[in-house]
Amino acid sequence: MDEFAYPLPVTVICAVLGVPRQDEPRFHGWIQAFMNGLDLGPEAATEEQQRLREAGIRGRQDLSDYMRGLLEKYAEQPGPGMLSAMVNDKSEEHLSHDELLSNAMLLLFAGHETTVNLIAHSVLTLLRHDDALEKLRRRPELIVPGVEEFLRFESSVQFWPTRTALEDIEIAGTTIPKGAAVIPVYGSGNRDPSRFTNPDQVDLEREDNEHLGYSGGIHLCFGGPLARLEAQIAVGEFVRRVKNPRLVVDPPPYRHNQIFRGPRHVLVDIDGVSD
Repeated sequence: MDEFAYPLPVTVICAVLGVPRQDEPRFHGWIQAFMNGLDLGPEAATEEQQRLREAGIRGRQDLSDYMRGLLEKYAEQPGPGMLSAMVNDKSEEHLSHDELLSNAMLLLFAGHETTVNLIAHSVLTLLRHDDALEKLRRRPELIVPGVEEFLRFESSVQFWPTRTALEDIEIAGTTIPKGAAVIPVYGSGNRDPSRFTNPDQVDLEREDNEHLGYSGGIHLCFGGPLARLEAQIAVGEFVRRVKNPRLVVDPPPYRHNQIFRGPRHVLVDIDGVSD
C-alpha cells in the first residue's frame, strides 16, 4: 500500500490538479483522519469512534482550509493544473466559490484514495488466482479488460449513502416514494448472479462487463478513465517485472470503513524486480 499502490495515484493527481507534491504528508493525514471517523455501523456510538469522528471533522476542516488557501493563491497568481484553470474561468458557466472548494476537495480525495485500493485489490486478486496471473503474464494485453474485472470483483466503493429519489419510482413491484433515501450497494450489484455469469470467479476476458465500479448514468465517475489508466500501468508493470510474488498474510488487515473498502497493508514476498 505505502510503497507501491499509493505513490503513483497521489503523484498523478497532484500534477493534474496543481497541488504541491511536497504537501502530501499534510493532506494525507487529514484525509486519513476523515476516513477513520467515517463509521456508519454500530460502533459509531462507542467512545473511541466518537473520538475518531471528532478528529475526522477537524481533518476535513483542515483540508478545506488548505484547499481554500490554494485556490486563493491561484486566483492571485495563476499556475499550472486544473485548480488554477477552474478558479480563473471567466465563462458564463464558471463555478461559484463554494462549488470550486467542494470540487477541489472531492478531486483531491477521490483522485487517489479509491485508485490506491483498486491497485491493491488488483494485485491481491491476482496473487489469489494463479491462473489469472499466469494468463496475464502470457497475454499482457488483457490488462485492459482485466482492470475492469478487478473493479467488478473487488469494489473499492461498497455503497453510496447520499442519493434521494426525486419522484416515486417503482422497482420490482415496490414503490420508492419521492424524497426517500436510495442507497445503491455496488459491492452487491457487481456480484449479482442475474447480471454476471459465475460472479464469484475472476474472468479476465469477461464479456459485457458493465459493472458498478464507477457508478453509472449521470453519477458516473468522470475520473474513472484516469484511474483505469493508472491501474493498467501499475498492475501491468507489477505482473511484468516482479519475480515470484506471493502473499505473506491472507486476508490482509482491512481499514474499518463501510463505504470505502481497502486493505491497510498487503505484505508480499518477492524474489526480485526485473528491468
